[in-house]
Amino acid sequence: MDNRPQWGTRAGFVMAAIGSAVGLGNIWRFPYVAYENGGGAFFLPYLFAILTAGIPILILEFTIGQKFRGSAPLSFFRLNKKLEWLGWWQVLISFVIATYYAVIIAWAISYTFFSFNKAWGEDTGGFLFSKYLHLAETPGEVGAPVLGVFGPLVVVWAITLFILFKGVKKGIEKANKIFIPTLLVIFTIIVIRAVTLEGASTGLNSFFQPNWDKIMSGEVWVAAYGHIFFSLSIGFAIMITYASYLPKKSDVVNNAFITGFANSGFELLAGIGVFAALGFMAAQANVPVEEVASAGVGLAFAVFPQIINQMPFGEFFGALFFLSLVFAGLTSLISICEVFIAAVQDKFNLTRNKAVIYGAGLASLISILYSTNGGLYFLDVVDYFINQFGIAVAGLVEVILIAWVFKQMNPLQAHANAISDIRAGGWWKICLGVITPVVLGYMMFDLFKQNILQQFDNATGNYEGYATSFILFPGVFIAAGVIILGIVFSLKKWGSAALNDNYSSGSDKEVGL
Repeated sequence: MDNRPQWGTRAGFVMAAIGSAVGLGNIWRFPYVAYENGGGAFFLPYLFAILTAGIPILILEFTIGQKFRGSAPLSFFRLNKKLEWLGWWQVLISFVIATYYAVIIAWAISYTFFSFNKAWGEDTGGFLFSKYLHLAETPGEVGAPVLGVFGPLVVVWAITLFILFKGVKKGIEKANKIFIPTLLVIFTIIVIRAVTLEGASTGLNSFFQPNWDKIMSGEVWVAAYGHIFFSLSIGFAIMITYASYLPKKSDVVNNAFITGFANSGFELLAGIGVFAALGFMAAQANVPVEEVASAGVGLAFAVFPQIINQMPFGEFFGALFFLSLVFAGLTSLISICEVFIAAVQDKFNLTRNKAVIYGAGLASLISILYSTNGGLYFLDVVDYFINQFGIAVAGLVEVILIAWVFKQMNPLQAHANAISDIRAGGWWKICLGVITPVVLGYMMFDLFKQNILQQFDNATGNYEGYATSFILFPGVFIAAGVIILGIVFSLKKWGSAALNDNYSSGSDKEVGL
């Protein structure tokens, strides 16, 4: 008998999957990536990447989770016993991301309140690094926890743990049904206000104006591919875990298309809002848009406060903007935590509450490191290496092993087509068996080459100019450590429940799922 928790409705699952995919990167990464890589012309390689990588991998991971009905390690073990280590590798990547992702949400909570009186003043960058983060002078120096960061961090983990303790249906599903519509409403208000600002048309023109010359560059296509890979929460076990809670005859192909295009729709909305606001800022400063365009932490916590300073009723819209970051971040953090909670629960036969305490509890304790004076430096290095050399590499290995080494595409295709309205035809196998390995493999080769050459180039130096010792630890050490630890976890034998072969049996297709 299958006692695995299940989503209450199809909408609940789709909301949760979209909530995982729609995160902080949609708001502060996609607009700049598109702008830097051809503007409106970027949407051609972007669409290509969605159709040949994003949605095909979503279908793959939905199918694996739904068919084998377990956490990533258990699902990969049931697919082929030699694949369990891959599941643990992806689980540990999620664990590392959870430890620092929570801190960025804590910053957003603080800035939501700072918006009401524009506490950051005129020097928004100086406020962020000196007065709020109390950033250490030397990378690698830990210092003490910063109270202004640590307090909101406790709130973030309290909310996250409360939802996770409630379980899949009453916790994660219910939370996403509240958070995702609220996020959409809030961000729509922000976008409507942004496009009515003076100079908004200039910013939007910079965002949408196509530079057709750029799409002839292979780097632009690789950038599109890489962004889709990170954007959709694929390659680090989230979608496998979420799909394992689907009823046994649920449609997976259609759900993958819905999730993929919903995520892209939000990214487009974010791009419009961000560049309309940047156009306003450029107009106020009488400078070109390229002088104010940026991405990442600097865009959200330094550039946007400057925009809010100049906006009519900026306090209100500033609070809405940072609140949208909080909602987007929480839905993603919950999904990331569920990955290792499910894995620990399956492998060690723990109750859900114990798995939450051990898994998310440990992640919350480690996250305190990122609330210290030196936290931003640690966050920057760990995020770079775990994303560039963790998620992307794990996804490449996943596709190659399943498609070429263990040749599992045919049985997975047959299962997906048996329960889905849209068929995963030959295009699906070509995308995963040929296009994805080639493009992602090239991207990884180029990335490794760049980082290795940096060690011998005095002009370029290390990533962000950090000392080699700091690059090696925590950066390289953690990226390599999750692989080694994943192999170690896979050495422990599964209990009898994991070895039964009744996980994929089922009756008629559940209505509405």
